[in-house]
Amino acid sequence: MGQPRPTSSLDPAQRFARLTELLAKWQAVWRPAPFMTRTPPWAVDAHDGVLDGLYASLLALSDEDCVRLESEPFIDSPLTEWLPVSELAELVSLPRMAPAEPLPEAWNVHVGGRKWRQIEAFVPQVRVLPGQSLVEWCAGKGHLARTLARRHGIEVSGLEWEAGLCESGQALAARQGVALELVPQDVMADDAERWLGPDRHVAALHACGDLHTRLLRLVSDHGGALTLAPCCYQRTADKVYRPLSRHGREVMAASGLGLSRDDLALAVQETVTAPLGVQRRRAQASAWRLGFDLLQRDVRGDDRYLPVPSLAYGKLPTHFADFCHWAARQKGLELPGEKNWAAFEEAGWRRLHEVKRLELVRHLFRRPLEVWLALDRLRLLEEAGFHAELGTFCARELTPRNLLLRASRP
Repeated sequence: MGQPRPTSSLDPAQRFARLTELLAKWQAVWRPAPFMTRTPPWAVDAHDGVLDGLYASLLALSDEDCVRLESEPFIDSPLTEWLPVSELAELVSLPRMAPAEPLPEAWNVHVGGRKWRQIEAFVPQVRVLPGQSLVEWCAGKGHLARTLARRHGIEVSGLEWEAGLCESGQALAARQGVALELVPQDVMADDAERWLGPDRHVAALHACGDLHTRLLRLVSDHGGALTLAPCCYQRTADKVYRPLSRHGREVMAASGLGLSRDDLALAVQETVTAPLGVQRRRAQASAWRLGFDLLQRDVRGDDRYLPVPSLAYGKLPTHFADFCHWAARQKGLELPGEKNWAAFEEAGWRRLHEVKRLELVRHLFRRPLEVWLALDRLRLLEEAGFHAELGTFCARELTPRNLLLRASRP
């Protein structure tokens, strides 16, 4: 194979195809979750010798480098010796769309600060043409719809399946004198298509999984315009990912790329940096889970991972032993009366030290997978005759889910 073309010269279809090739080539590296096995499979076979030394180099990283690479996987990465860091960085480099614009402070009543800043960044992206009616998909209480109605001076319809949210949002709009109609609507139902058409512009900020793929399919069938920030690709009924676009199905089959529902979760793992207290609680919960994993392998005599339900940080027991007993009850596992709890807890912290470093390989493919999924959605619309564009609508620090898909049919 020749040298890859500079990504600046690639159109969306070519960018999509190249990302498919790289995700497929390295899927044995980024798909396995390090917490599930004591040693990742790629470290055992070294990927035909290509990855010799990568495992040891990762485990030798300092805490400072580990933290830095968690948030900036492409900058000064020691992984360049083994993996295509620079090309991946270029492939996920997308243009920034219209800049955020300050909106009147009076408009943000009852909206959280971070959510409001996301709305300020998203609203300028919605370009409503004369004669178009505006619909928000999965509107909640209608915070975005209310803001769009005020900015464009038109009535906006908001679709929300939960009647209680519609009622409270409608009351809020009435108090503020905003032309908003919140409609109880299950967007997965057959009758949701009545809200789509050539004269409709549909906006959705962080619509999840099947909710936004339903919207994409309806828009591609019925026309109109779309402004979408997709989110939570893994929230889908399908256990195996089937691309939305014909192009996606073709390149996925040709490359041998396979994606499960669990794999899709990697695309949305990046989070906004949390306060130190939250970071400490997360670390403790992770270390305890890993400590329990080592314990259950020992008790069962079975060196395989055993998934345990999630537990809110605020409900985490005070002591590691209590957490282990809780986790064991969830799995119907009987623990011995006496165990060296301190030893297993300490081992859990050591495992966390390892897992965080091994996860850096997956972090490198986190944004490429997210961009690949967004490009699959763009290609669906292009195949339906739409002019579509993909970029970002805000900084990662505001929300890592900052991809924006905008489309209209000429």
